[in-house]
Amino acid sequence: MNAYDADILVWSERQSDLLRRRAAGDPVNEAELDWANIAEAIHDVGRSELHSTRSLLRQALRHMLKAEAWSSSRDAPNWRADAIEFRRQARDAFAPSMRARIDLAELYADALAAVPATMDDQPPLPLPDVCPVTLDDLLGDD
Repeated sequence: MNAYDADILVWSERQSDLLRRRAAGDPVNEAELDWANIAEAIHDVGRSELHSTRSLLRQALRHMLKAEAWSSSRDAPNWRADAIEFRRQARDAFAPSMRARIDLAELYADALAAVPATMDDQPPLPLPDVCPVTLDDLLGDD
């Protein structure tokens, strides 16, 4: 088992230290640099950020839908506030290159599917089948 598989925290600290020293012009033992796993870790960071942003947008949509479906519920203001917070977090995490990789129709369909059949024994008000907001709307100021 290599250091990457044994303890990713120790591995990442060691690799980042080696890379910083190399970038500063200090000599390092090139054999200690785990290039294959460094490349994979960098790739994983980007995928993780995209996944996180998509998840935040999905949560925002889900809370927006609940607030619309049960607009007179005592919980509706909390759902709206939660949606705003998820949107803010998504805006902070969003990078322009993510735009082409975020399928808003898919996220909306996921959020719509997560809406419960009833809330406090009340069915939901009708909800749109197609996402009524754009990505720019979700990422814009509240």
